[in-house]
Amino acid sequence: MEKLLVNGNNLLGGEIAVHGAKNSVLPILAASLLVEGKSVIHNVPKLSDVDESINILNYLGAKVKRENSTLIIDTTNITNNAIPEEMMRKMRSSIIFLGSLLSRLKEVYLCYPGGCDIGIRPIDLHLSSLRSLGASIVENGNCICCKCQNLHGAKIILSFPSVGATENIIISSVLAKGRTTIINAAREPEISDLATYLNLCGAKIFGAGEGTIEIEGVDRLHSAEHTIIPDRIVAATYMSIASINSQELIINNVKPSHLNPVIPVFMEMGCKIYLSKDSLKIVSPKRLKRVRTIKTMPYPGFPTDCQAVVMAALTKAKGTTVINESIFENRFKHISELNRFGAEITVNDRVAIVNGVKNLYSANVYCTDLRGGASLLVAALSADGTSTIGNIYHIDRGYEDIENNLALIGADIKRINHEKKGEKN
Repeated sequence: MEKLLVNGNNLLGGEIAVHGAKNSVLPILAASLLVEGKSVIHNVPKLSDVDESINILNYLGAKVKRENSTLIIDTTNITNNAIPEEMMRKMRSSIIFLGSLLSRLKEVYLCYPGGCDIGIRPIDLHLSSLRSLGASIVENGNCICCKCQNLHGAKIILSFPSVGATENIIISSVLAKGRTTIINAAREPEISDLATYLNLCGAKIFGAGEGTIEIEGVDRLHSAEHTIIPDRIVAATYMSIASINSQELIINNVKPSHLNPVIPVFMEMGCKIYLSKDSLKIVSPKRLKRVRTIKTMPYPGFPTDCQAVVMAALTKAKGTTVINESIFENRFKHISELNRFGAEITVNDRVAIVNGVKNLYSANVYCTDLRGGASLLVAALSADGTSTIGNIYHIDRGYEDIENNLALIGADIKRINHEKKGEKN
């Protein structure tokens, strides 16, 4: 069992780079099934979630080759139209293969996806949208059978701007007959990145990143080369680490505009932010200030994925912060672990009240999910003494080589193998 061993309360500084966005890579890998030929995708991080998507592609018949941070994907010979349950259960975003397989092979069999337990995330919007495009769907317990010989365009109004549903509709519509309109579409930068890739392949997608997206179906998609956008959630994690552990940190390979929802929060915390074309410098005060209130919202609101890491920084702020988690009902599981460091956080339904303390102290904690795990790392880096973080497979889903990257800015952190008696790695 691997753990992170963190000697905390060291002053960090220097420069650190952000890798490609996990939430862009995964739908783009699924969308590559629609391409006749090869896709060359750059800036692909080495993450367990990416590895699982590659495993699915290989199982379906694709040939995937990695050269450092570049993937070369040949989907010429896709033969399987079913994804085994054990593959589907390893990550939530596996559901994005539903639209691409249906469009490619006209028939697909798969099971409900897995992923972090951060709340109920039904796929009803995915299924109802595909039905609007002409698909016939039969649900049998945990399994789904989806068929359609000829997908057609439709006007789809989403009751909630779901990122996954928006992605599945886009992928399903690019080769459909006619025009598809998505109203109340998700506006996240990762949606725009998916559209950019598909348009490079010959798709006709208009309005990605806005509330209404139009897709004009085309006959085929061709090979293309694309570079994944930087991961804005990783950037916000580094900003959280810097805010309580560094006087000054330069974060490279970012798109500053993607960080607009979180920058005002860090400024209210007392940080100074300096932006350039593809980097950000954060200068932190001696002690952070509280933020009056934070409410997670769909983009361009404050991201739910940033809630946990920012909360960890605010545990040492002067004053009280109120955080309202409006997206997922079970995304405060990390709080009990943060409190082991000496944080003072109370919860009432979807509202967390963070009373800042002067010092955090070492603790042995366990990751509850991906972003919750990152929040424990933020806290451990600023705590007095040596902490251990277990269940770090959660962190590995979204942060590439995290211990070595943080060591570059002065963190005393290493990965260790810890075996319980009678347990084998």
